[in-house]
Amino acid sequence: MPKILQGKVIANNSQNTAIVEVVRRFPHPLYKKLLKRSKKYKVETGGSKVPVGQAVSIIETRPISKDKHFRILVDKKPEAGAKVKKAAVKKEEAEA
Repeated sequence: MPKILQGKVIANNSQNTAIVEVVRRFPHPLYKKLLKRSKKYKVETGGSKVPVGQAVSIIETRPISKDKHFRILVDKKPEAGAKVKKAAVKKEEAEA
């Protein structure tokens, strides 16, 4: 099963590639304080320009180039819009 990660586009200067920063939070093993770690991934955009700062979901795929192993799954909209979409999907599932 491929990995699906959420991140933010930090660069889109290349033709079919964007750089997405994924931030993860985890507790310190001993002190239990939440720590942040980030990692940058090169992502295939499929020819579409994704604006810098856009929140996106990326999915792991076969190697596309030497260090590009992810592609954009979905462009995420602002949180309020996402909640409305989830509610609409639940209504459609209930009707079916």
